[in-house]
Amino acid sequence: MKKGDHLFLVDGSGFIFRAFHALPPLTRKTDGLPVGAVSGFCNMLWKLLTNARDTNVGVTPTHFAVIFDYSSKTFRKELYDGYKANRSAPPEELVPQFGLIRQATRAFNLPCIETDGFEADDIIATYARAAEAIGADVTIISSDKDLMQLVTPNVHMYDSMKDKQIGIPDVIEKWGVPPEKMIDLQALVGDSVDNVPGIPGIGPKTAAQLLEEFGDLDTLLARAGEIKQVKRRENIIANADLARLSRQLVELRTDVPLDMPLDALVLEKQDGPKLVAFLKAMEFGTLTRRVAEACDCDASVIEPAEVLVEWGATAHGPDLDPGVEHNQDLSKTDATAVAGASDIAGGARAVDVAAARHEAFSTHKIDHSGYATIRDVETLKLWIAAAKETGLVGFDTETTSLDPMQAELVGVSLAIQDNTQSPNSGNVRAAYLPLAHKSGGNEDLFSEGPKLVENQVPMAEGLALLKELLEDPSVLKVAQNLKYDYLVMKRHGITMQSFDDTMLISYVLEAGAGNHGMDALSERWLGHTPIAYKDVAGSGKSAVTFDRVDIEKATAYAAEDADVTLRLWLVLKPRLAAEGLTRVYERLERPLVPVLAHMEERGITIDRQILSRLSGELAQKAASFEDEIYELAGEKFNIGSPKQLGDILFGKMGLPGGSKTKTGQWSTSAQVLEDLAAQGEPLPRKIVDWRQLTKLKSTYTDALPTYVHPQTKRVHTCYSLASTTTGRLSSSEPNLQNIPVRNAEGRKIRTAFISTPGHKLISADYSQIELRVLAHVADIPQLRQAFADGIDIHAMTASEMFGVPVADMPAEVRRRAKAINFGIIYGISAFGLANQLSIERSEAGDYIKKYFERFPGIRDYMESTKAFAREHGYVETIFGRRAHYPEIKSSNPSVRAFNERAAINAPIQGSAADIIRRAMIQVEPALNAAGLGERVRMLLQVHDELIFEVEDEAIEAAMPLIVETMEQASMPALHLRVPLKVDARAAANWDEAH
Repeated sequence: MKKGDHLFLVDGSGFIFRAFHALPPLTRKTDGLPVGAVSGFCNMLWKLLTNARDTNVGVTPTHFAVIFDYSSKTFRKELYDGYKANRSAPPEELVPQFGLIRQATRAFNLPCIETDGFEADDIIATYARAAEAIGADVTIISSDKDLMQLVTPNVHMYDSMKDKQIGIPDVIEKWGVPPEKMIDLQALVGDSVDNVPGIPGIGPKTAAQLLEEFGDLDTLLARAGEIKQVKRRENIIANADLARLSRQLVELRTDVPLDMPLDALVLEKQDGPKLVAFLKAMEFGTLTRRVAEACDCDASVIEPAEVLVEWGATAHGPDLDPGVEHNQDLSKTDATAVAGASDIAGGARAVDVAAARHEAFSTHKIDHSGYATIRDVETLKLWIAAAKETGLVGFDTETTSLDPMQAELVGVSLAIQDNTQSPNSGNVRAAYLPLAHKSGGNEDLFSEGPKLVENQVPMAEGLALLKELLEDPSVLKVAQNLKYDYLVMKRHGITMQSFDDTMLISYVLEAGAGNHGMDALSERWLGHTPIAYKDVAGSGKSAVTFDRVDIEKATAYAAEDADVTLRLWLVLKPRLAAEGLTRVYERLERPLVPVLAHMEERGITIDRQILSRLSGELAQKAASFEDEIYELAGEKFNIGSPKQLGDILFGKMGLPGGSKTKTGQWSTSAQVLEDLAAQGEPLPRKIVDWRQLTKLKSTYTDALPTYVHPQTKRVHTCYSLASTTTGRLSSSEPNLQNIPVRNAEGRKIRTAFISTPGHKLISADYSQIELRVLAHVADIPQLRQAFADGIDIHAMTASEMFGVPVADMPAEVRRRAKAINFGIIYGISAFGLANQLSIERSEAGDYIKKYFERFPGIRDYMESTKAFAREHGYVETIFGRRAHYPEIKSSNPSVRAFNERAAINAPIQGSAADIIRRAMIQVEPALNAAGLGERVRMLLQVHDELIFEVEDEAIEAAMPLIVETMEQASMPALHLRVPLKVDARAAANWDEAH
């Protein structure tokens, strides 16, 4: 190598992880060998080499090498035993691909370099500094922050996913320090991914400020006594040794002994036959054709290469950390993340594939005449074999009820992409498998009862064959609202493996921008209106359950469901990659489906006697309120009638603020009554209280016993993942998330939720999570410090605003600060705050003004969030979830203001929702790893709270593990600037545990 040469160093391990996590499951057809990561790696490498050799695209390398981690056992482990200790073993399906990827690198005629005892980053650093010393230029193909310390005028990084060069200005813009200070910055901040400790509580911004003030880490530690902030000063002094250790861990070695000198890295011409032979062995058809054409060789005469498949310990590769989080940005991907192997192999960009799919499937009309009815076992076997051949199948169940815990399975439908070599062709074939359609016995009480229709596959045989397909991890099952189908099949002994949900994909893409139901998605993306359920099952009194629908009609309806679902997946899945939302779907949505399904299946026990007694108490209290209401009104009337109530309040009594609805009646909404009550009017206050009591009685104490399952004797709520804009879950049938906790009656209802004998309920509740998220996203120093120090946040706010000492603070002052703290999150107005605190609007306005003066970062956050929402039409949570507000620019001031308030709140509420989703996904694996999985069962999620049923003897071990998992739920994806706090208690009923 000489001056003027250009060396490309590829972070091979990073490529592996991007390829593996971006692709849906992909297996070699002949033997089921997992090859998804190999496919993605080969396509990324081919694209990089093709672009590198094209002088019109960019720089042309003279030397080229791919660098891998040999194993997780390196010299850093000797320095600090906890280094990367939080990482788990690689997924089983990735293990054999490590060796295959190394063979792929050699097939590309590229140096494949790894060194025992050192990480790939150290090898890259050694080569980069050696080449730079000669006068050569270096490009490191990676976006890993650990490598940014190497950037100089002659050493650049290149993020191939974003097609972006990373130089000195980019490092400064990202981290606030130049590359030469990245080691010190990382030593202060630490790294949750690699379990580098750093100094607790020091984030990147603070670290950058400290380094700017003191110059470097040694100087900072030597002069730490000069730091003005007391807590920060004490923290740094106490943890100085941790910072020094962290520096040793993050600093890359540049003296790795190299078996292959720089001169040996010269970029050789591709050996076409050698590469084609390997690609044919992997069965990558489209990429094989591309390579053969580029290398001018005849693929048809080249035999597949002999490849060695390594399993177990011989297939060395880096460990994965918990949650499969990496420094690499897996959501910003190119063709490797595109769903459909042929698209990937073709090297298309995700955005182009998404557009092509939409165009193809919106113009290719659905033909019901081609649907098949599977009436025998042999035909079913053929369909299952076809699904396994393509590795992709649309799936749907037909049942007798919307309740998955009580629905009877009637049949299933399957859809298969007909032409796997051209996924944009629009060809899909679908079939319906009837299993339990019945006839007769509907009207005649003296008949023998309903009989199974002839020529159906017997239920037991059909389920046995379906189990083989649905539990096969190499076949991706695609469903709409998958949780329902998952639960139905689980009740029949089948646990679905490897799946996608089109409803959730749509939700990730367009939360708040439209309906995510199948019919709405079909019309929006396919230009097709599906058959309505009532058209096959009837409506009103003539409606029948699906098991009584004629099989021919059922086939058209059911097969269409699977067909439409598969087409929607083909159209929508590439958009996740194209819009950088793969991470959100893979980390927050898809993993939650089985978690919620298991929670719904478990249910919770209720005490009917308690509810019956409470129902009587509420009835008596409501009757007492009614007498008082009649006395205040001067007459008896129907309190539940909005018309009669309006006539009393605004007609007879002439109360202020009355307005009429479009029907000409007085408005008696909850807000109208609350406003009147806030003004001191006694009758509206009594009516508000009466409404709350009667709603509690009808919705809970009377209704809850009707939801008890006849077999399990427990209540099984249903959770909806895609029903809110912000990512919050909702529950229904029954809704357990709206039981009030701030009044005595609501708390009494919670006492009816009980544990079974020998168990207790554990309630684990995030403390003030939304205020903590606000402190993080708005980066408010006072709030961050208060949370870090464990100070009463409302007392601190009151002290900051009103100059009152925290010690012995009057309760009323703290209450006002609390109202403002929570009100700010929801964009409260002076009018709203005045009503809440029963003060003048001008005084409330002064409070809000003073609040923003004391915490200017909050106003900055609100204004920047509104500006972002107006520009993009959406806002994002800290984990990248998008909440869309298409009417943020409405010409209607009230509509616009509502959307602005919602947009301000969404990143906060949505981030909190994402954190608890992550906790739910992580807590059961943590319990299983501790041997507690059979003794602890997660039952309910109520906003910021998780409820578990735990064996008495397991409580002592389970509770701290639950708390720790929840408090660390954002990790390793994100290190919050404020600590999360979880309060947990165990008791015999929900109220006592809360």
